Amino acid sequence: MIQGKVEICGVNTAKLPLLKQAEKDLLFAKIEEGDLAAREKYIEGNLRLVLSVIKRFSSSNENVDDLFQIGCIGLIKAIDNFDSSLNVKFSTYAVPMIIGEIRRFLRDNNSIRVSRSLKDTAYKAIYAKEKLTRQNSKEPTLNEIASEIGISKEDIAYALDAIQNPMSLHEPIYTDGGDTLYVMDQICDKKNKEEIWVEHLSLSDAMKRLSNREHEIITLRFFEGKTQMEVADMIGISQAQVSRLEKNALRVMRTYLSA
Repeated sequence: MIQGKVEICGVNTAKLPLLKQAEKDLLFAKIEEGDLAAREKYIEGNLRLVLSVIKRFSSSNENVDDLFQIGCIGLIKAIDNFDSSLNVKFSTYAVPMIIGEIRRFLRDNNSIRVSRSLKDTAYKAIYAKEKLTRQNSKEPTLNEIASEIGISKEDIAYALDAIQNPMSLHEPIYTDGGDTLYVMDQICDKKNKEEIWVEHLSLSDAMKRLSNREHEIITLRFFEGKTQMEVADMIGISQAQVSRLEKNALRVMRTYLSA
């Protein structure tokens, strides 16, 4: 990996904008209203964050341009999924997302080597999609992307599939009060409302072993499909507290059911 490289993926890193916190807050408010120009500026204003993360992978033999592009994908995911109502700095949320994206790339790239040409096609398609979305205020079709970059839609689909990495539900998002919160904690658990184990195990008896608050949390989380953040707002405690109570409740129930 080249240290001190100024131009990465055509971006002059020495001239990256540095946003103040007030600017970031204003831009994110606009992003939540659907302002694509604000989203683009917010991405550019946080590229230094990606640079700081890829320095941690200086011992990697991967091309710095590749790591930067993958880190940018992690940054974009963080922006699109960040909940500004949480009492957490964006950088605290984004860094684990960026690191996770790069680690998945390095892990998967070691086992299945994707050709440089496929990567280039995929990245061109991703950037074209972002550009067309900004221009037209709607997500482009595969045919529109193909027309924009002059590559067949079949080749684009194949290239995008080749670099696709599923996000683990156990990917850490951030740490609050010593408790790590994971992707799965941010997702509505709709499937579990219909899972066989919910319908057939003796959960009624197991839940009688819980405190009133634990019982309420388990009901909201696994029977009504609420996220931990939604539960926290409903019962007036922090998400970290919900996470601790939920884990303890599940431990008590598993102990009872396995007895």
